[in-house]
Amino acid sequence: MESNVKVFLCEDDENLGPLLSEFLNAKGYETDLYSDGQQGFDAFSENPTKWDICVLDIMMPKKDGFELAEDIRGINPNMPIIFLTARVLNEDVEKGFKLGADDYLKKPFNTSELTMRIDAVLRRVQNKKSDPVAFYSIGDFVFDTQRQVLTYKDEEPVNLTTKETELLTLLCLYANELLERSYALKTIWGEDTYFNARSMDVYITKLRKHLSRDERVEIQNKHGKGYKLITPGVNSEPDKDNTVVL
Repeated sequence: MESNVKVFLCEDDENLGPLLSEFLNAKGYETDLYSDGQQGFDAFSENPTKWDICVLDIMMPKKDGFELAEDIRGINPNMPIIFLTARVLNEDVEKGFKLGADDYLKKPFNTSELTMRIDAVLRRVQNKKSDPVAFYSIGDFVFDTQRQVLTYKDEEPVNLTTKETELLTLLCLYANELLERSYALKTIWGEDTYFNARSMDVYITKLRKHLSRDERVEIQNKHGKGYKLITPGVNSEPDKDNTVVL
């Protein structure tokens, strides 16, 4: 991620806030720290286009992270938001995503994980803004996202369902990186529920079967976290024929 990313950080912990701010600045992010929700809201209101992403603690005085997120989205509906929280209840996580959170990081966490989450969210935002990719090259497969077909070498194309196509597209966007389970469920099914999770597992199994012809390609299950599409090479920019080689 480019070093000029501007981060709006709102964290009331007197130790954690400065630590995170110092760490992010050392990593090349331009970080502004605010120590409570009201202070954060006042600053954001004055300059709502200054930052690329907001990182908000939930349990803060004067205005909690949920309230602050609602206010921020009321001013800038497209602002990416990551929640930081010591809360572990599922209903808190669900509330955060219903408010439109792009990610959710539970304390305690490794500071490096925060930068990875920030970069991942910003990549998702940039991908939404860019022209859709028509083709992905996955090992010896060609994935046609428009026609919803997967072709291995010179064999007959395999027709994919809409959900298979959506899920494989997400995996391609995160090739050789972790695709978080909760994000995939929220993006494709709209809600992270037991039944939707079981449904996604079924589609993952189907995609594994489709991709099994190339032994270099696999979909790994990262227990409790998500999935990783392992494929030769790494993501590159789309070339002139709108193909991304993975």
